[in-house]
Amino acid sequence: MAEYDAIILGAGAAGLFCAGLAGQRGRRVLLVDHADAAGKKILISGGGRCNFTNTGTAPDRFLSASPHFAKSALARYSPADFIALVEAYGIAWHEKTLGQLFCDGSARQIVAMLLDECAKGGVEIALGQPIAAVDHADGRFRVTVGARTVSAPALVIATGGPSIPKLGATGFAYDCARRFGLKVAEPRPALVPLVLTGDDLLFRELAGVAAEVVAHHGKAAFREAALFTHRGLSGPAILQISSYWRPGAEIAIDFLPDAAPGWLKQAKRAQPRATLAKTLALPGRLAEALADRLALPGELANLPDAKLAASEAALSRWRFHPSGSEGFAKAEVTVGGISTADLSSQTMAARRVPGLYAIGECVDVTGWLGGYNFQWAWASAAACAAAL
Repeated sequence: MAEYDAIILGAGAAGLFCAGLAGQRGRRVLLVDHADAAGKKILISGGGRCNFTNTGTAPDRFLSASPHFAKSALARYSPADFIALVEAYGIAWHEKTLGQLFCDGSARQIVAMLLDECAKGGVEIALGQPIAAVDHADGRFRVTVGARTVSAPALVIATGGPSIPKLGATGFAYDCARRFGLKVAEPRPALVPLVLTGDDLLFRELAGVAAEVVAHHGKAAFREAALFTHRGLSGPAILQISSYWRPGAEIAIDFLPDAAPGWLKQAKRAQPRATLAKTLALPGRLAEALADRLALPGELANLPDAKLAASEAALSRWRFHPSGSEGFAKAEVTVGGISTADLSSQTMAARRVPGLYAIGECVDVTGWLGGYNFQWAWASAAACAAAL
């Protein structure tokens, strides 16, 4: 039986980074994945250019049952640390918007960098190898990988969540965690388009129309683009709010976030013969749909101020009732996962199972859209690797 210092399950962002760092610390590491290639999710991220971090990273931009859990790892491995690594490899990058950093070239550069880091650490990588069994006895973990069994005193779960199953994503991490007595917070799709039905069906006819809005749900609010699709709502503002939304709840959209109070009555005074649709600073089809739904035809001069005030209020908090989301198939990440209550925030180690660790997306820490989830992958991997 081949023996290692650590076995890492999952060759995604967190697993690759952890393996490379641990290997360079002198640990003998085996990195295993059932996929035939490493970093598949990295390759499709950021439109193929990998939004590898966000300079605005802060703990309050992550969702978790324990809001403070991510603080330690994020503080000890920052965006600047990963940027330094990227630059050491000569990978050119740029800031797109809102602190989001992308490769100038291709996401393949990030995967190649991580594989090179693994090579520097002498990491053994076994791809296309299904994990048939995971056991623990006498202080060692035994993993059946393909046709062989390997063992190590440390096992790292880094197989991610079930989002984007076409890339091979599964709930394996949760099954493995439960096997060792770790709790799992309910996994659900996050950063995912929402589906409209019923009274909101009208808006699906606007497929392809986009506008800058503020999306609200509870205390969460995001100002970015919203996009109408043939199934409902998408775009950055909607993807962001979807992480907070729960089935059965509503979301609210401010279609005119820059409009001052009383703007519609002022428009009536300035352009009495204009219609509501012509007054709205929105794409034409969207403006017409909103005006139709508000049932305010004709010129502004003929509309009572009270109705204009009510329309203003409606446009600033337009309520949608999504019937669901497009599910894990279209979700960029997963909310929920291995409970942070069962892990050390310092090392990512399981509190009651010596030698067991969990990192990356499989943990109940989920970032906003825009590179935050990659930064969590790097930071949690670094915290774990330092403890191996």
